[in-house]
Amino acid sequence: MTKLIPRLVLAALGRTARLALDLVLPPRCLSCGTLTGTMGGLCPACWNRMVFLGPPWCRSCGHPFEADPGPAAVCGICAGKPRQFGRARAVLRYDDASKPLVLGFKHADKTALAPHFARWMARAGADLLAEADLIVPVPLHRWRLFHRRYNQAALLAGALSRSSGVPWAAEALLRVRRTRPQGTMGRLQRHRNVQGAFTINDPSSLAGRRVLLVDDVLTTGATIDECARILLRGGARSVDVLTFARVVLAHG
Repeated sequence: MTKLIPRLVLAALGRTARLALDLVLPPRCLSCGTLTGTMGGLCPACWNRMVFLGPPWCRSCGHPFEADPGPAAVCGICAGKPRQFGRARAVLRYDDASKPLVLGFKHADKTALAPHFARWMARAGADLLAEADLIVPVPLHRWRLFHRRYNQAALLAGALSRSSGVPWAAEALLRVRRTRPQGTMGRLQRHRNVQGAFTINDPSSLAGRRVLLVDDVLTTGATIDECARILLRGGARSVDVLTFARVVLAHG
């Protein structure tokens, strides 16, 4: 009983602190900024516009299917060229609704979004997290990191690690070659652009470990595929991928 009382007191103080904070900084929608009922959520209008991803999907890359072909099915792209990673999962479809969230986090210093995004990612990738030994972010080249001042993938990886208890290694993977922006590139160009761009910092940290590779957006998969290849070559037992959003293509 004596141990229970301090916990009850701390819980009451925590609730009081949250109420006080809500009075000073009322909870707002992460996307549009309108007042909401809970901190770190979306208003009903923004929630209804988001496309949350789930089965049926490609067993490998997680691309959603319109009809259910069975749990072992893979999409046409993965069937034509098997991926270096095992499985990839994402929270949201990257589209006009989710783009402001992603770009605000990536380019507009909205780093406070990381814990909220990580909470959604932990739910979407619960099976991947449960099997992971190490979380590794997709790295930025040092010059891009200098200009942006933070690596959004590292912020997500750190937040996931703190919430899940799975350790993370911020610099297990290094970007040693500065690549061109890939926004206007096709699939083949993207693969060529990232070849030779990554290396392992400390192979002993990867030996035999199941790695969860984390990034903000999965587009064609060229970057994460190259990262997975390097991680496997560096001694990782397996590599799965978890992102906040992903582009959904017509091939699904």
